[in-house]
Amino acid sequence: MNFSIDKQTLDELNLMGKFRQGSIYHMFNQVKTGGGEQLLDQMFRNPLQDVAAINNRSKVFRFFQDAGCEFPFDVQHVSQMREYLDEKSGKSEILVLADTVIKKCLSALTHDERYKRKIQGLQATIITLARCHSFLETLAPEEPYRSRINTIKTILADRRIEKLRNIDIYTTLPVRLLAHYDHLLKSRLNKELEAVLSFIYEVDVYIAVGGVAQSRGLRYAIAHPPEDNFLSATGLFHPGVPHAVGNDIYMHKDTNVLFLTGANMAGKSTLMKSLGIGLYLAHMGFPVAAESFGFSIREGLYSSINVADNIGLGYSHFYAEVVRVKQAALAAAAGKRLLLMFDELFKGTNVKDAYDGTLSVTEGFADYRECMFVISTHIIEVGAPLKKNNNIRFAYMPTVMDGPHPRYTYQMKEGITEDRQGMMIIRQEGILELLNSAQA
Repeated sequence: MNFSIDKQTLDELNLMGKFRQGSIYHMFNQVKTGGGEQLLDQMFRNPLQDVAAINNRSKVFRFFQDAGCEFPFDVQHVSQMREYLDEKSGKSEILVLADTVIKKCLSALTHDERYKRKIQGLQATIITLARCHSFLETLAPEEPYRSRINTIKTILADRRIEKLRNIDIYTTLPVRLLAHYDHLLKSRLNKELEAVLSFIYEVDVYIAVGGVAQSRGLRYAIAHPPEDNFLSATGLFHPGVPHAVGNDIYMHKDTNVLFLTGANMAGKSTLMKSLGIGLYLAHMGFPVAAESFGFSIREGLYSSINVADNIGLGYSHFYAEVVRVKQAALAAAAGKRLLLMFDELFKGTNVKDAYDGTLSVTEGFADYRECMFVISTHIIEVGAPLKKNNNIRFAYMPTVMDGPHPRYTYQMKEGITEDRQGMMIIRQEGILELLNSAQA
């Protein structure tokens, strides 16, 4: 079963994008090799759904982080080894020998580079295999990576590969020996050599992610079975916000709705994004921006934070919001265990309709105890009639006044806000005086 998430949620949380500034992928993309980047991309696009798989991957990241490893391979040599193995080799060693002799002759008579590339590819392979062997000797064969380490050690201990590893690359190889290894590595031992390259790409990702966790103060989440139906985070913060303030969030089937109020700029949207990013990374087994993070497996993540109108489909902003809520309702009604987040429901319509809509939708969502919801609003009056629902937790992002100037703590508090600084900020910015002076 795949983790369910749509493009809007991916965009709102800024999860993907190799070249997208500030994206979570960009933050973790500290890998050295092309194969490592492909593996990182695969991990980002396929969050895990198995408790053991998630926790084991987290343990592997922590293993490399604690080991303090630096990537031990030469990137150019790894790339040359990849290209060398990708070149086709004849099925017969005799044919490979004939092809090698022809390439050598052409290299002497013309500017044909194929023979030179063949030699360089084999040399790069020898160096990379030797480094891999040395690197494995430095790793403690402990869980959770013991079996993987032992598998690669077994491959490198093969007498044919061991003999290759000990070849002096600075001596000229006879054509027959060059052809022999060309056929051996690309045919008989191709599967084993691919396994070594895969190991190198894994190490690349594990070291890179562990390094990000170390430098940014991230921690590893602990996954629990879906039926536990809870999420607990302490010191949760947004990994892309400098000096971010941490918050504690706890949700389970008896308090599965967080009703969040607070002024604009108080941090409601950032808190939602922090939670969504944390949950997504946790399902990948990646480190999260929190002091601690425990969660039961979710089947998907759904957000509605920056809903825009759709001119192409003729949708107004309000209708786009309604369509988004309908999509979420269908997903919840399908019986999946989801985290769903809505920032400022129905802000594209009048206050009366927004009040009625927010109240009705929040009450309706609250009935789906297998799902978890975070719903924010400016319309604090909605909170009073919702208090009869015992599974709704009320919290707000406070505003503190320093004289005439508002200050935001970004520290969530229990209850419903009573802050109403909108008109005060309008006056503070001198908008009314500007308009009155223009009329004079």
